[in-house]
Amino acid sequence: MKTQKSYTVEEATKALEHFCAYQERSHSEIEKKLAELNMIPEAKELIIIHLIQHDFLNEERFAKSFVSGKFNIKKWGRIKITNELKKRRVSLYNIKTALKEIKEDEYLETLKIVATKKCALIRESNPYKKSQKLSNYLISRGFESNLVYQTVAALIPK
Repeated sequence: MKTQKSYTVEEATKALEHFCAYQERSHSEIEKKLAELNMIPEAKELIIIHLIQHDFLNEERFAKSFVSGKFNIKKWGRIKITNELKKRRVSLYNIKTALKEIKEDEYLETLKIVATKKCALIRESNPYKKSQKLSNYLISRGFESNLVYQTVAALIPK
């Protein structure tokens, strides 16, 4: 039987400071980590307050960092980004604030680039089927359906 190491509040606080310093974290990730460390509720509260006061934990900064990474690197659309942030229990206010960081012209250009690349890979001679496959792909990437249909219509002549 494996015994769980117990941590003092100071040890746990230091460990979580390093955890937060490595990359931006959401409150839910911190709560999960504290649960793994078997901390009692009072200790969890103290540690979270400490992390917020010393600016290790900042939900708005996390949301902005998350949006930036998922949009610029993974080329995700707003819907997918929003859903992922909701899964991480980020407040709607912080989600909306973070999404404002994406410039509209950049967003549309990214959609066009992703659509063009995928369109070139779809081996389908029927334009309706090709449009459907491309639309489904772009919607699964989190782009809004009205923008997807406009982009696909411009790329694939019927």
